[in-house]
Amino acid sequence: MILASTTGTIAVISVVFIAIGWVVYGIFNVVAGRKEVGSEIELAANRKEYYDDETLEGSRLERVQLFGVLLLALIVVMLPAYWVFEPSRQAGAEEGWNNRFASWGSQLFAPTAEGGFNCAGCHGGMGGVGGEAPFTVTDKLTGEITSVNWKAPAINTIYYRFDESEVRFILNYGRPFSPMSPWGLVGGGPMNSQQIDNVLEYLKSIQLPRDNCGAGEVEAFSFYGQELCASGSVPEKIASDIAASIDGAIASGEAASVGEAVFNLELGSGAYSCARCHTQGWSYGNPGQTGQGAYGWNLTGGATNSHFNNEADMVAFLKNGSEFGKVYGNQGQGSGRMPGFGAMLTDEQIEAVVEYVRSL
Repeated sequence: MILASTTGTIAVISVVFIAIGWVVYGIFNVVAGRKEVGSEIELAANRKEYYDDETLEGSRLERVQLFGVLLLALIVVMLPAYWVFEPSRQAGAEEGWNNRFASWGSQLFAPTAEGGFNCAGCHGGMGGVGGEAPFTVTDKLTGEITSVNWKAPAINTIYYRFDESEVRFILNYGRPFSPMSPWGLVGGGPMNSQQIDNVLEYLKSIQLPRDNCGAGEVEAFSFYGQELCASGSVPEKIASDIAASIDGAIASGEAASVGEAVFNLELGSGAYSCARCHTQGWSYGNPGQTGQGAYGWNLTGGATNSHFNNEADMVAFLKNGSEFGKVYGNQGQGSGRMPGFGAMLTDEQIEAVVEYVRSL
């Protein structure tokens, strides 16, 4: 950033000096031109006596040579300087554009009253900490319609769970049978591709900065002071909140094990849980049979054991999530819809979930 700002300052100063030079040149031209009025024959450039040989080959030639040397020296200095500063200038320009995109995205993310598309209204404000969304659920058998408050998950960790292409897919096509509507034109929503890009950049700007990044690791992106490295884990405070929620669920009798507590973790409106996708009705407070499937597939009746021969394969899958087109388990092919929990939960918590799910 310092190099980028220095380069910008040099550029501005150079432009100012060039502009001043042209102004001075213009003034001198005008002043010199006035002297010729009425005396054009005597003062015309092609009628004045030119320099003699001694002057041409002496002081004038030396001045021209000196000017050439100065220009050469300027080129010798400026070209390497340009080569040194150009990468930082480009990096500064890229970050500047990303910040502008994020700023425009914040306007789209804002509540309806502020002219936005009300992402903030469902997901817990501009920070995306998780909230609720009003929704109506229709019983497919009876046709009964019920008004519910649907847990809208925290999205200040969405890039912990999904990569950018997967988040783009969610924004474009929504989450069927939930309050998350399609927002991209390709999915039938109101936002064009540029607006979707802007929202993606804004979401990056509100991500919780990761702890325990690798030594010397380059940050994946950095906006408004928030950093998210390629590895690492949730901040210590969030990790503590997760552990406290697990302990509380076990102490209250809501869960019989760590795995069950994590599976049904309500922290962040279900952003860290499995039940949000794998238990019908969990998101609006009317859960059916645990793990029997909803947006995510049915985990009961030994289904997970048939998908994964051993716990180690399943643990790896839960850590990394589903990658589009990539095979997993027994004859499974990823769609990108299954999030990765490796950056949010500890190895022990994920192993506990796997043990619990394989017992359903």
